Amino acid sequence: MKRHQLTPHAYADDTQIYGYCRPADSTKLTKELSACVDEVSAWMASNRLQLNHAKTEVLWCSSSRRQYQIPSDPVRIGSTDVQPVSSVRDLGVYIDANVSMKTHVTAVVRSCFATLRQIRSVRRSLPRHALLTLVRALLSARLTTATLSLLVFLTRYKTGCSPF
Repeated sequence: MKRHQLTPHAYADDTQIYGYCRPADSTKLTKELSACVDEVSAWMASNRLQLNHAKTEVLWCSSSRRQYQIPSDPVRIGSTDVQPVSSVRDLGVYIDANVSMKTHVTAVVRSCFATLRQIRSVRRSLPRHALLTLVRALLSARLTTATLSLLVFLTRYKTGCSPF
Protein backbone atom coordinates (compact mmCIF):
# COMPACT_ATOMS: atom_id res chain seq x y z
CA MET A 1 0.00 0.00 0.00
CA LYS A 2 2.84 2.36 0.80
CA ARG A 3 4.27 1.68 -2.68
CA HIS A 4 1.06 3.13 -4.13
CA GLN A 5 1.35 6.14 -1.78
CA LEU A 6 -1.81 5.05 0.04
CA THR A 7 -2.30 4.58 3.75
CA PRO A 8 -4.03 1.56 5.28
CA HIS A 9 -6.07 1.39 8.44
CA ALA A 10 -7.05 -2.03 9.76
CA TYR A 11 -9.64 -2.71 12.42
CA ALA A 12 -10.60 -6.33 13.18
CA ASP A 13 -11.76 -7.74 9.84
CA ASP A 14 -12.15 -4.34 8.18
CA THR A 15 -9.41 -2.64 6.16
CA GLN A 16 -9.62 0.89 4.87
CA ILE A 17 -7.28 2.38 2.32
CA TYR A 18 -7.12 6.10 1.83
CA GLY A 19 -5.13 8.68 -0.05
CA TYR A 20 -5.37 12.29 -1.00
CA CYS A 21 -4.76 14.36 -4.10
CA ARG A 22 -5.56 17.60 -5.84
CA PRO A 23 -8.77 17.48 -7.86
CA ALA A 24 -6.78 17.45 -11.09
CA ASP A 25 -4.93 14.30 -9.96
CA SER A 26 -8.02 12.24 -9.08
CA THR A 27 -7.57 9.95 -12.10
CA LYS A 28 -4.06 9.02 -10.95
CA LEU A 29 -5.30 8.36 -7.41
CA THR A 30 -8.12 6.20 -8.77
CA LYS A 31 -5.63 4.09 -10.76
CA GLU A 32 -3.32 3.72 -7.74
CA LEU A 33 -6.25 2.71 -5.56
CA SER A 34 -7.43 0.13 -8.09
CA ALA A 35 -3.93 -1.35 -8.43
CA CYS A 36 -3.49 -1.43 -4.65
CA VAL A 37 -6.81 -3.17 -4.03
CA ASP A 38 -5.99 -5.69 -6.77
CA GLU A 39 -2.73 -6.50 -4.97
CA VAL A 40 -4.51 -6.78 -1.62
CA SER A 41 -7.11 -9.06 -3.21
CA ALA A 42 -4.37 -11.27 -4.72
CA TRP A 43 -2.62 -11.48 -1.34
CA MET A 44 -5.90 -12.39 0.33
CA ALA A 45 -6.59 -15.11 -2.25
CA SER A 46 -3.11 -16.59 -1.71
CA ASN A 47 -3.91 -16.76 2.02
CA ARG A 48 -7.34 -18.35 1.50
CA LEU A 49 -9.20 -15.12 2.21
CA GLN A 50 -11.66 -13.28 0.02
CA LEU A 51 -12.30 -9.59 -0.53
CA ASN A 52 -16.01 -8.85 -0.26
CA HIS A 53 -16.68 -6.59 -3.25
CA ALA A 54 -20.28 -6.09 -2.09
CA LYS A 55 -19.03 -4.26 1.03
CA THR A 56 -16.43 -2.18 -0.78
CA GLU A 57 -17.18 1.54 -0.74
CA VAL A 58 -15.47 4.59 -2.21
CA LEU A 59 -15.86 8.04 -0.68
CA TRP A 60 -14.37 11.20 -2.16
CA CYS A 61 -14.11 14.02 0.41
CA SER A 62 -13.72 17.73 -0.14
CA SER A 63 -15.06 21.00 1.16
CA SER A 64 -18.59 21.90 0.17
CA ARG A 65 -17.21 24.58 -2.17
CA ARG A 66 -15.21 21.97 -4.12
CA GLN A 67 -17.84 19.23 -4.33
CA TYR A 68 -18.30 19.91 -8.03
CA GLN A 69 -14.66 18.85 -8.62
CA ILE A 70 -15.13 15.42 -7.10
CA PRO A 71 -15.24 12.66 -9.73
CA SER A 72 -18.50 10.77 -10.00
CA ASP A 73 -17.11 7.97 -12.17
CA PRO A 74 -17.00 4.49 -10.68
CA VAL A 75 -13.70 3.13 -9.37
CA ARG A 76 -12.58 -0.24 -10.76
CA ILE A 77 -11.99 -2.69 -7.90
CA GLY A 78 -10.96 -6.03 -9.38
CA SER A 79 -13.66 -6.84 -11.91
CA THR A 80 -16.25 -4.67 -10.16
CA ASP A 81 -17.03 -1.01 -10.71
CA VAL A 82 -17.71 0.68 -7.37
CA GLN A 83 -19.78 3.84 -7.55
CA PRO A 84 -18.66 6.58 -5.11
CA VAL A 85 -21.06 7.10 -2.21
CA SER A 86 -22.06 10.29 -0.41
CA SER A 87 -21.37 8.91 3.10
CA VAL A 88 -19.83 5.92 4.86
CA ARG A 89 -20.04 4.56 8.38
CA ASP A 90 -16.81 3.98 10.29
CA LEU A 91 -16.88 2.72 13.88
CA GLY A 92 -20.33 4.21 14.40
CA VAL A 93 -19.52 7.59 12.85
CA TYR A 94 -21.11 8.60 9.58
CA ILE A 95 -18.70 10.57 7.42
CA ASP A 96 -20.08 12.45 4.46
CA ALA A 97 -18.33 13.67 1.33
CA ASN A 98 -18.10 17.27 2.49
CA VAL A 99 -17.07 16.23 6.04
CA SER A 100 -19.92 18.27 7.54
CA MET A 101 -21.09 15.50 9.92
CA LYS A 102 -24.67 16.24 8.82
CA THR A 103 -25.31 12.54 8.10
CA HIS A 104 -24.01 11.59 11.55
CA VAL A 105 -26.09 14.18 13.37
CA THR A 106 -29.19 13.11 11.42
CA ALA A 107 -28.60 9.46 12.38
CA VAL A 108 -28.17 10.33 16.08
CA VAL A 109 -31.32 12.47 16.12
CA ARG A 110 -33.26 9.68 14.35
CA SER A 111 -32.04 7.18 16.96
CA CYS A 112 -33.04 9.46 19.84
CA PHE A 113 -36.53 10.04 18.42
CA ALA A 114 -36.97 6.29 17.89
CA THR A 115 -36.08 5.76 21.55
CA LEU A 116 -38.57 8.42 22.62
CA ARG A 117 -41.31 6.75 20.54
CA GLN A 118 -40.60 3.45 22.29
CA ILE A 119 -40.75 5.07 25.71
CA ARG A 120 -44.01 6.76 24.75
CA SER A 121 -45.71 3.36 24.45
CA VAL A 122 -45.02 2.55 28.14
CA ARG A 123 -45.28 6.02 29.68
CA ARG A 124 -48.73 5.45 31.25
CA SER A 125 -47.51 2.27 32.95
CA LEU A 126 -44.67 3.97 34.84
CA PRO A 127 -44.57 6.51 37.65
CA ARG A 128 -43.21 9.90 36.61
CA HIS A 129 -39.82 9.50 38.36
CA ALA A 130 -39.27 6.10 36.72
CA LEU A 131 -40.24 7.51 33.32
CA LEU A 132 -37.76 10.39 33.70
CA THR A 133 -35.02 7.98 34.75
CA LEU A 134 -35.74 5.79 31.72
CA VAL A 135 -35.66 8.77 29.34
CA ARG A 136 -32.39 10.04 30.79
CA ALA A 137 -30.76 6.60 30.71
CA LEU A 138 -31.75 5.66 27.18
CA LEU A 139 -31.14 9.05 25.60
CA SER A 140 -27.85 9.59 27.38
CA ALA A 141 -26.72 6.15 26.17
CA ARG A 142 -27.53 7.16 22.57
CA LEU A 143 -25.86 10.53 22.93
CA THR A 144 -22.83 9.11 24.77
CA THR A 145 -22.28 6.54 22.02
CA ALA A 146 -22.57 9.26 19.39
CA THR A 147 -20.25 11.57 21.30
CA LEU A 148 -17.64 8.86 21.82
CA SER A 149 -17.81 7.94 18.13
CA LEU A 150 -17.33 11.57 17.19
CA LEU A 151 -14.46 11.91 19.67
CA VAL A 152 -12.71 8.87 18.15
CA PHE A 153 -13.17 10.33 14.67
CA LEU A 154 -11.83 13.76 15.62
CA THR A 155 -8.89 12.31 17.58
CA ARG A 156 -7.89 10.07 14.68
CA TYR A 157 -8.28 12.99 12.27
CA LYS A 158 -6.26 15.40 14.40
CA THR A 159 -3.42 12.94 15.06
CA GLY A 160 -3.03 12.14 11.39
CA CYS A 161 -4.42 8.63 11.62
CA SER A 162 -7.02 7.62 9.06
CA PRO A 163 -10.43 9.05 9.87
CA PHE A 164 -11.87 6.73 7.23
